[in-house]
Amino acid sequence: MAKLSALLCVHNEEQRLPAALAALSFCDEIVVVADRCSDGTEAIARHYGATVVSGIFPIEGPRKHAGIARCTGDWILELDADEGVDPAFAQEVRETIERADAADWYQVPIDNYVGDQLVRHGWGGSFGTSSAARLFRRGVKSWKAERVHPGAKLDGVYGGRLNTALNHMVDEDIADMFARLGRYTALKAQDLADSGKIKGVGDDAFRGVRRFFKCYVSRKGYKEGDLGFLISLMAGLYPILSNLRAREILRARARAQAAKGGRPVTAPAPLPLRRAKANGQ
Repeated sequence: MAKLSALLCVHNEEQRLPAALAALSFCDEIVVVADRCSDGTEAIARHYGATVVSGIFPIEGPRKHAGIARCTGDWILELDADEGVDPAFAQEVRETIERADAADWYQVPIDNYVGDQLVRHGWGGSFGTSSAARLFRRGVKSWKAERVHPGAKLDGVYGGRLNTALNHMVDEDIADMFARLGRYTALKAQDLADSGKIKGVGDDAFRGVRRFFKCYVSRKGYKEGDLGFLISLMAGLYPILSNLRAREILRARARAQAAKGGRPVTAPAPLPLRRAKANGQ
């Protein structure tokens, strides 16, 4: 019988964590990475029998790897504290990993809720997803060292997409959606500032318009009415805001360096307006 580990990386989730952990009784092991938690998160995790990894993990990739290192299962199911599972999902996961012809990793569909409204269309552009590689054999998935939405590498045989979805409470309301855009772009800006890979205004504008079109038209965000338009708009704003905030970070660093009497580090000059590649993002 295959051993299944559930992995959750959380920060101050004492309100949501009990329900999330209670629904994971179909897993053989639960590992909770408690990143800089100052509430009752760790105590709650231990109450439900979880293995707790406590520490400071400003980069999401190493945070995930720290959790994987403590998982002992043959398979890993990756979850967030604001995601819930039902018995049908649990049954499908167990049946999938017990199959003799099981592949190495599977896409898991995600039903996203804004408040009590299910929003199935329009997600993408680094502002949400309707499917993710969340079920995989141990050793198959690894992440890049990035603060938000780190790129992932998956080895082995792809087994397709499960039929039953995770339930994701992505935003409490529209105000929460705006706050999430602020958090995401702040973290992405730090990655961009550290790497120096800051785009010009022309690139940002092109990518923003293309992301909006992809989310609203190609991914049928228009079917979700006002929320679909708003989600698509925020997906379009994501690269623009991230790069603007990255420039702001570099300017602040340059001022701090100059105040210390050192050689100032200047922000890169805007790149000239150019036509973006057709397959660029």
